[in-house]
Amino acid sequence: MGDADQPAIMIAAEGDIRIITINRPAAHNAVDAELHARLATVWAEIAADPGARAAILTGVGADFCAGGDFAFMMQAVDPAGRWRVMEEGRRIIEEMLRFPLPLVAAVNGPAVGLGASIAVMCDLVVLADSAYLADPHVSVGLVAGDGGSATWPAHVSMLHAKEFLLLGDRIGSDRAVAMGLANRVAPAADLMTVARELAGRLAALPARAAQDTKRALNLVLEQNMAATRSYALVAERFSMGDDDHQAFLAAVRERRARRQASS
Repeated sequence: MGDADQPAIMIAAEGDIRIITINRPAAHNAVDAELHARLATVWAEIAADPGARAAILTGVGADFCAGGDFAFMMQAVDPAGRWRVMEEGRRIIEEMLRFPLPLVAAVNGPAVGLGASIAVMCDLVVLADSAYLADPHVSVGLVAGDGGSATWPAHVSMLHAKEFLLLGDRIGSDRAVAMGLANRVAPAADLMTVARELAGRLAALPARAAQDTKRALNLVLEQNMAATRSYALVAERFSMGDDDHQAFLAAVRERRARRQASS
């Protein structure tokens, strides 16, 4: 379960808008096994809700999503765990791309790794002025195969996609808008107000026209995914067992052990 025995994802109805909230604030909304599995199923659940016309994706607390939780990353050490994680990762990307309702990302804080990928796959992206995007897969010894290699080149130039996927640098809110990774920047206190206003406008549109237009646009991303998926996901799965990634995990384990010993 999420923090304080709450679900890892909460869904709230506000009229015809559904608020989807990542709920692991004590862990910076990092992705554990429960959250990863839920991200693969929540979209079909909301799409089946006859009262829903639009949705907002956000996080509880100061973070949007800090990427992979260390304990969850350790589950991918064995081959069976790797396969399960990558299969769920494929489903997350595919289900988001096929989600018919207009979806607004209200990025309330850092969006890292998978967090960055799911943010920029939303239809409109609003960043809090203190938020940033980053995809540090490569710096921790992993191939950026969980959507970034397919979606980032569709949003920004190939040179920018290579820069940020290879170097993993943080992209601040203003630069994200300038590059085309976000639509708006809002003060943190106003973020949900701006997101609700946009979601309300989207919900008020003729449903068939809005959903089919979104579908037509997302076909571009689906084609990118089809072109890269067979290589990128397999490459990421194998990189989980590479020496570089294993060295990263060992270093994290050692730092945690030292902290526990000194506490």
